[in-house]
Amino acid sequence: MKRIFLFLATNIAILAVLAVTASLLGLDSILDERGVSLSLPALLAFAAVFGMGGSFLSLLISKWMAKRMTGARVITDPRTPGEMWLVETVRAQAQAAGIGMPEVAVYDAPEPNAFATGARRDAALVAVSTGLLQSMDRAEVEAVLAHEVSHVANGDMVTLALIQGVVNTFVLFLSRVVGHVVDRVVFKTEEGHGPAFFVTSIAAQIFFGILASLIVMAFSRRREYRADAGGARLAGREGMIAALEALRRGAGGRSQLPDQLHAFGISGGQSRLVRWFSSHPPLEERIARLRDAA
Repeated sequence: MKRIFLFLATNIAILAVLAVTASLLGLDSILDERGVSLSLPALLAFAAVFGMGGSFLSLLISKWMAKRMTGARVITDPRTPGEMWLVETVRAQAQAAGIGMPEVAVYDAPEPNAFATGARRDAALVAVSTGLLQSMDRAEVEAVLAHEVSHVANGDMVTLALIQGVVNTFVLFLSRVVGHVVDRVVFKTEEGHGPAFFVTSIAAQIFFGILASLIVMAFSRRREYRADAGGARLAGREGMIAALEALRRGAGGRSQLPDQLHAFGISGGQSRLVRWFSSHPPLEERIARLRDAA
């Protein structure tokens, strides 16, 4: 529940910062039309620039942020047989998936987990935790790597950023429409925007932001199923099932990745009470789907 709250709060905070910045720069003046009406095309353009811009800026710096937040060490010159095996395994899977060679990294964490991120399919980052390397055998680690390489091959990071940008755009757009209507119709403001516009816009932005998160999380859960299927093709179905079983035993389905990277990890469980806001399906359901597909 804490992770869900932080995820929602982070997205709402991003939108709020963009809105305040726009107001300080005077960009909100395009919405005012001298107190007579609301210019919907101008408002939509404004929302698209800030909604899409923030999402794709996050995507562009995603690799840098991931390394900073996890302390991941990129393996540029393998020094041990284990590091050599990791790099060569990812290289073979990337070639099979038709993508460029990702950076391969290891980060210190006791939980078994891994993630992939990056703005381009041919320049991504695949990272695994020390806990995963210590708790799984090589066949299971290979399946986890295949799952992450499949995320990259599917273009999931770009698609997620696109969806987030679209929903951000409509959150900004609809919240200001609601604020404008309340300000004009209820509080009878005749010129400019009164306090009711700003208060109502913020409240509507929070409400629409929560609803928008349902869409983003639904896509995130769907992409996990697709990455599991891709991992099964690259590393074998039984290996993928064994890896998910190991994750379920080792982490109880709970991810300890930083909240900004939670949606990109292979492991991320949730309570059934809040599954609509969860980035990952239950590990039990992912395992059952792979078995059914067999």
